[in-house]
Amino acid sequence: MAETEHALSETRIRRIGGEVRAVCPSFDAEAFASEVLADLPRLKLKERIARTSQALATHLPATGLQAVEILLRSLPASPEEAGADSDFGLYIYAPHSDYVARHCRTREDLEPALDALRRMTAYFSAEDAMRYFLRDFPDATLKVIESWTEDPDHRVRRLASECTRPRLPWSIKVPLAVDAGLPLLDRLCDDTSRFVRQSVANHLHDIAEEDLGLVLDTLGRWKTAGRLKDREFDFVAREALRTRLKAGDDAAYEFLGYPSNPPVEVSPIRLERTQVAIGDSLVFSADLTAVASAKLRVNYVISSPTKTNKRREKVYVLKTTAVQTGQTTTLSKQHSLRSTATVPLVPGSYTLKLQVNGRGFGETEFQVLAG
Repeated sequence: MAETEHALSETRIRRIGGEVRAVCPSFDAEAFASEVLADLPRLKLKERIARTSQALATHLPATGLQAVEILLRSLPASPEEAGADSDFGLYIYAPHSDYVARHCRTREDLEPALDALRRMTAYFSAEDAMRYFLRDFPDATLKVIESWTEDPDHRVRRLASECTRPRLPWSIKVPLAVDAGLPLLDRLCDDTSRFVRQSVANHLHDIAEEDLGLVLDTLGRWKTAGRLKDREFDFVAREALRTRLKAGDDAAYEFLGYPSNPPVEVSPIRLERTQVAIGDSLVFSADLTAVASAKLRVNYVISSPTKTNKRREKVYVLKTTAVQTGQTTTLSKQHSLRSTATVPLVPGSYTLKLQVNGRGFGETEFQVLAG
């Protein structure tokens, strides 16, 4: 098993066992590791987390909150001492919060369980574990989360926004109204930490998928109140609206100062080659001329075939700029045509078009060959 793996490898499973045994000598670290490693190769990331958590429950000489106390004592003195090089933490500590969600999710244990997750989130962000408490005890859990917006640890403040997102990736849905987290965001939008502000933007991004007007009203209220400096506000707003911008939503463009009917002329797209193999790069260019001064956001859109004979359309940001009347700008890009784990490329007919402030300009076809 590759030790460069970002999640839970054999070395990391054995490290968990060693750290627990250091504070709890009766914990059989070897039996724990052997049990997990027997299943590890066939498991994906979240399954590995759950399997490790299950083995902890089997081998810890205590249950419930007493077991959680052992896990808390097993953590290194600080995330930095543990080796964390980002605010998100280390996957090695994901099973710890998973254990809390699986074995302490009762009304009686609610407050100490949530406090344990508050303490653990610095070592590995606990938003996934928090979702189960929000699902089962939404009102009581939200009340606790509200207090976290003033926590001295920015990772805890970020957890308050992140765990309440309407569409948190890779996690369960929770029975909260789409705007349930707005009071939290109002407290966190001007947080001193970029990590927190990114989560606020992502939370707004989720809301925008269902209610763009609510997001624009919220951003407008923050701007009017001067809650953030211009550069910080632009970052939050741009991240919050990124998908709506790619979709060409007029209201999102106008809010950010981009005219939805851009005063530009765009030449036909020029392709370096009309046949490109998977693994190579598509090189293209075009000329954009401003009929009037304007703020512009230029995207390019690639439409591709899929294995199921459907079309996939993906939008990429090419350039953001401000242009003056009569100014001509050459747009160019070298786009790598490589498959990813989530987007495998297949040979066939592809199309490329430009999008300026949400408006389509030109379209050209090219062939992608097997690599």
